[in-house]
Amino acid sequence: MSSQHTGDKLMMNRRKVLIGSAAAVAGTLSFPARSQQVLTVGLIPSEDSRAMIANSQKMMDMLSSALGMPVKPFVAADYNGVIEALRSKRLDVAYLGPFSYVLGATIAPIEAFAVAETKKAGRTFYHSQIIAHKDSGIKTVADLKGRNFAFVDPSSTSGHLFPKAGLMKAGFDADKDFGRVIFSGSHDSSAIAVQNKKIDAAAIADRILDAAINKGLAKREDLVEVWKSDPIPESPTVWRTDLPADLKKRVQAAFLQVKDIPWSDQGLLNGFHPTNDAAYNVIRDTAKLLNLDLRKMK
Repeated sequence: MSSQHTGDKLMMNRRKVLIGSAAAVAGTLSFPARSQQVLTVGLIPSEDSRAMIANSQKMMDMLSSALGMPVKPFVAADYNGVIEALRSKRLDVAYLGPFSYVLGATIAPIEAFAVAETKKAGRTFYHSQIIAHKDSGIKTVADLKGRNFAFVDPSSTSGHLFPKAGLMKAGFDADKDFGRVIFSGSHDSSAIAVQNKKIDAAAIADRILDAAINKGLAKREDLVEVWKSDPIPESPTVWRTDLPADLKKRVQAAFLQVKDIPWSDQGLLNGFHPTNDAAYNVIRDTAKLLNLDLRKMK
């Protein structure tokens, strides 16, 4: 599974999707009939579904052993499919991005209960950064005025929402003060664009920038950090709030036992930690600062 959670298109062009996709999702997703003796887990749609299911099998096996019941993974076409499946009670548990979670919580009875920590990161949070090439002359937020800039995706927590709010707090209007703004589509693409001087500056998640540097896509010595956010909580694992209380306890205990398995490109999983809905209020507060009405983004 991947903890990257920036691929779902929301904002203006997705105001109708989360509710409006219900019929389409119902028509395209096929779920086997099941009783509560099987726990279904929705995964982030970050790669080919068969590959994701295969890569998550060890985790499913560990959960199944701890719970004493079968655990079935499912990958939807996008975040909307996962959220709709939770809403329609076709899924019990799912892994969502921070912003996708708070958005989904406005239309589905879901609640965060666990968050992953990798050995590599050693933490359950990350930061958004704004980076520039050292040759650009950009050192401060003020230096960004009139420059070309790359966000990742309109709904990306660290690639758009947090940096845009951070710029606003610094007195910079991201809608007016840049020369040109693009959405690169991925954090890696943004890192490469800055490294190759195709764009003056970009927003990116710090852990993904680290991974891009390790992959040779960018050189740390060529980059300048212009801005850095406060901690952002990592992607939560959520459950339907209407699951039986005793099952919730068993599910959380099972997740807290999972460790030392590959966790996508972030290395080995250190383990899960308990979390709750309130831990994601920082996401809601950021949305409010940007005047985003979560209930209308459907």
